Amino acid sequence: MQSDGFHLELLDKWGVERDFKVDPEQCVAYALATNDPIAAHLDGVYAPPVFAVVPVTVMMADATMSLVPDELMMRILHGEHDFRFHRPIEPGEVLTVRAKPVGIEGKESGVVVTTLIETRDTQGELVNEQYFVGFFRGGEFDGSAGVRSPGHTFPDHLRAEEPAVTVTARFDDDQTFRYSPASGDPMPIHLDDDFAKQMGLPGIIIHGLCTIAFTSHALIATVCPEDPARLERLAVRMSKPAFPGETITTSAWHATDGTYRFETRGDEEPDKYVITDGLAEFR
Repeated sequence: MQSDGFHLELLDKWGVERDFKVDPEQCVAYALATNDPIAAHLDGVYAPPVFAVVPVTVMMADATMSLVPDELMMRILHGEHDFRFHRPIEPGEVLTVRAKPVGIEGKESGVVVTTLIETRDTQGELVNEQYFVGFFRGGEFDGSAGVRSPGHTFPDHLRAEEPAVTVTARFDDDQTFRYSPASGDPMPIHLDDDFAKQMGLPGIIIHGLCTIAFTSHALIATVCPEDPARLERLAVRMSKPAFPGETITTSAWHATDGTYRFETRGDEEPDKYVITDGLAEFR
């Protein structure tokens, strides 16, 4: 296995734990920045589910990028994300968060790093767990080490059936500029058109987590709008980036009791998917 320039000694090593005070105003701001229609989120009863990334954004990125050479760090894209919600985050509470890279794998077009993140309350109970998969475009790594994120592949046989849920939404032209301060994600590929083009992108792209947030409330609004705490797991693969002004359509199939499989199309080009292998589980 070729590992020159990679820091494999950091695999499966927890970083420093940090405390995070959940700001009630930021919870509502996050809901507004993701066009969330759920009353419990807009009223500040619960933080939106994908707000779970806000306490961990910096350490999640640091843990993921800690494995790769410096020249790859700014070439990261959101590959996959898998949320396990034990309960919703409540505005005003104090959380303890930590992260560690758990796997790395070389692909034909880049390098995949998997990071595990834990969020606990003041009693030490898990609030949520997250697997973040970062894809470093153009990187080279021979082989693999550690573990992969748990699977959530879409079952092909479901495509023969009509989806149980179809929800269409449009990203606002200023979506990234609202999402960035609400989420604490300042990555310039979402804010600076020239920088995004220097990174090989067509221009500013929507934050992957903003796209995931759109799919989360599309499903919650259909399945349990009065009780969003029922969402237990949300897992996706980011297929292609979405753009400001783009319209997306989320289609979900009812697989088993409480379980939905979903995909999200964009309209910027024919047969474009922004999310594939979507899995949502409800209590």
